[in-house]
Amino acid sequence: MAKYPFQVIYEDNHLIVVNKEPGILVQGDATGDKCLLDMVKDYIAEKYNKPGAVFLGTVHRLDRPVSGLVVFARTSKALERMNELFRKRDVQKIYWAVVRERPPQSKGKLVHWLSKDEAKNVTTAYDYEAPGTQRAELSYRVLGEINKYYLLEVTPITGRPHQIRVQLASMNSPIRGDLKYGYPRPNTDGSINLHARRLYFVHPVKKEPIICRAGVPSNPFWEEFLTLDDEEIKDDNMDFLYE
Repeated sequence: MAKYPFQVIYEDNHLIVVNKEPGILVQGDATGDKCLLDMVKDYIAEKYNKPGAVFLGTVHRLDRPVSGLVVFARTSKALERMNELFRKRDVQKIYWAVVRERPPQSKGKLVHWLSKDEAKNVTTAYDYEAPGTQRAELSYRVLGEINKYYLLEVTPITGRPHQIRVQLASMNSPIRGDLKYGYPRPNTDGSINLHARRLYFVHPVKKEPIICRAGVPSNPFWEEFLTLDDEEIKDDNMDFLYE
């Protein structure tokens, strides 16, 4: 339904996975702005003509300026089981990020210890374990270059607040538009060029492998990167793909 700022990628009686536009909160906060959770509830109520309250559980979140895949649970059983999959790191997440500064290596792994200032909503990365920090790990590879910008594929191994943003910035490759973590200029729409591209997990109820892949936001900058050679940005070989 075009009136919603998301695209449904996968849907059944247990789960719904959507591709959200940048600028949308996943869950409500002090701003009072309508959030993705409530929008998806509205979508379900309208599509299935459901009276009364719609149950929908938030499995994980994306930062407001980030686009891409978000999973919601439509039953309490699915919510509990999806939470366990994320807790055990049995969900593979792939992100695309655009940076101006090329990483020092074409592919690599980053390990930091992160501390978040909740009042300022800013995460700091340390090269060593410090009191109150959590270990954060990700791998990345450079997929291609267009107009002096680089497209990175990022695979977070842990799931920490602002992890990808602060870890890429820590190797002097802040994400385009991310003023909070060192990029010098904002994007005109307030977004950052970080996109939750793909999710892979085994369905918690059906026990079937699920892969969801999200198209990039509809703007000329992101769409330039789709002109890269298909082999250069090819996803890992997996059979079950929901476009």
